[in-house]
Amino acid sequence: MSNLELDPQEIRCGTEADADGEALMGREVPLGGPRAMTVSRTLPGVHRRMIGAWCFVDAYGPQRATMRVPPHPHTGLQTVSWLVEGEVLHRDSLGRLQEIRPGQLNLMTAGRGISHSEESPETVLHGVQLWVALPGEHRHTGPAFEHHPALPVLTGPGFEAIVAMGTLGGVESPATAFSPLVGAEIAVDGTCEVPLSPGFEHGVLLLDGAVARLGAGSLVYLPPGRSALRLSGRGRVLLIGGEPFGEEIVMWWNFVGRSHDEIAAFRKDWMEGEGFGAVEGFDGAPLPAPVLPTTRLKPRGRVRQPFRNV
Repeated sequence: MSNLELDPQEIRCGTEADADGEALMGREVPLGGPRAMTVSRTLPGVHRRMIGAWCFVDAYGPQRATMRVPPHPHTGLQTVSWLVEGEVLHRDSLGRLQEIRPGQLNLMTAGRGISHSEESPETVLHGVQLWVALPGEHRHTGPAFEHHPALPVLTGPGFEAIVAMGTLGGVESPATAFSPLVGAEIAVDGTCEVPLSPGFEHGVLLLDGAVARLGAGSLVYLPPGRSALRLSGRGRVLLIGGEPFGEEIVMWWNFVGRSHDEIAAFRKDWMEGEGFGAVEGFDGAPLPAPVLPTTRLKPRGRVRQPFRNV
């Protein structure tokens, strides 16, 4: 699933703070037609645009819906598809056809350019779609797709964590990563301490159940310096994190680049049928790109302005 807004603008989500972190409040974004999904988008936000290399977080469901995302392009990022409930069929311009189910990982590296589609029958869908920005030295790499049906698990008193991306507590995912990061689903049963890398900044999102200090629809940001995440309750959370991303990026529609002119060139190539291949087997036309804004897109860092706790 991708950014299907017809008029993508700089995203303004609310931000609050407390002693346990910075709560990034999501905004509801409707995707597609009347039977399609509404997602809660917490990254990028008005203040905090990235957590490590993670630059886009859409959470959806549980809701009964039909996913139908026509072929569309990506550059400069990895798409990370994670399901809690349901099933989604992926097709891409490399010729890959792959269904994903809960607990499995679909990872697509766009690099210099790829296109894909996603669809499901009408069913209960619950999951998260995330993007990872590729660092400059890797952003023009060749496109690739990985499906990981089984992932390593870190266990400890009161928790069990499926490590989807990167490394958590010495347990490493087999998925390809281009910067130091972590992505994991943690099942909490009671009170627990999950080990963290102190050099990472982290984000914690409630997926289901009830976990103390985590509310539905918000992503709690934790700055670097923590060696453990303390959780209590019963439910599942998504943990993302990584070393603070040192580069400025331009993120518009489904592209991650470094300048307005680069984004405009990506858009032109897509509209002219160049550089992104073709998705075979999808019953429908590719998704046209929105019109670029009248003002030039500006590269931005991981935060837009100083955060003030008021």
